[in-house]
Amino acid sequence: MSSSTPDLQPVLPPHEVRLGLDTFGDMTVDEEGRPRTFGQVLREVVEQGVLADEVGVDALGLGEHHRDDFAISAPEIVLAAIASRTSRILLGTAVTVLSSDDPVRVYEKMATLDGVSGGRAEVTLGRGSFTESFPLFGLNLSDYERLFAEKLDLFAALRSEEPVTWEGTVRGPLRDAQVYPKTEAGTLRTWIGVGGSPESVVRAARYGFPMMLAIIGGEPSRFIPFADLYRRALGELGQPELPVGVHAPGFVAATDEQARELMFPHFKTNRDRIGAERGWGPTTRMQFDMEVENGAVFAGSPETVAQKIATTVRQLGLSRFDLKYSNGPMPHRHSLEAVRLYGTEVIPRVRELLAD
Repeated sequence: MSSSTPDLQPVLPPHEVRLGLDTFGDMTVDEEGRPRTFGQVLREVVEQGVLADEVGVDALGLGEHHRDDFAISAPEIVLAAIASRTSRILLGTAVTVLSSDDPVRVYEKMATLDGVSGGRAEVTLGRGSFTESFPLFGLNLSDYERLFAEKLDLFAALRSEEPVTWEGTVRGPLRDAQVYPKTEAGTLRTWIGVGGSPESVVRAARYGFPMMLAIIGGEPSRFIPFADLYRRALGELGQPELPVGVHAPGFVAATDEQARELMFPHFKTNRDRIGAERGWGPTTRMQFDMEVENGAVFAGSPETVAQKIATTVRQLGLSRFDLKYSNGPMPHRHSLEAVRLYGTEVIPRVRELLAD
């Protein structure tokens, strides 16, 4: 099926692009290199979210993980804590692992967040880049594709907030089921996270969901064909024009040199941990510098980061760009400063560049 529910997100002209931040609640260390507790990290994420609201960041996304190097397994709860101390910033997930969750519960939790935040909730649905949640919730990895396809189909139906009748193979059927609470807008702001497979791009278009591209390696310009495919598929499927966004890693500091020196050791710790699980070799400084200069890492001074974001927005025709600013065990102080610089210097400069 395809969703006929109108989307809440307009396609924005370049100079009005929404500029957000993402974090997975990476487990950090203090200034002496001692590991922080899960509770300490969660409270620091709340503090970072409050600062993001104060300095003018448009949106904050929290990722969902179920492993010991990330503190956030229930992003909706952390977002609710941030909602209670903020007034304007959009609050979303980055991403919700829909394959290992129940679409009804996801909708209920996010509609609740939408209510307590005054309509500021959004959800990004995805399969996730890790698989720990599948055995944790009693699911079989051999059903990976079927779980996501069917649950996405159900979630699309729920967005109408009308009685839903649905049947699949991965959960029990629904007959004229109502889901509560209802949102005041009549639907929930929703994205689909896409890693770059053409099938995922077309599926996002088929359901009429805005698409968030995860760019974590290589030149951002190599994703132009996926943005073009998405827009072409929307037209062929009779869907309206919808927003395209990008999520990418990075870090902002006073100077380019400082940003690289602060980010690299923590970026390497995080990337090497994941790489060891997936058969990648250790990350070298040369590889990191190449990603900063020509690839997916948006790191540097406010001017450098703003120039790279503006170029990416133009190349892909984006309505949204989210910087994943947390980097492995980097201490909280540096992440706070990155949030401050992003809101006070990067965002105004990007808008200035795009207005030109």
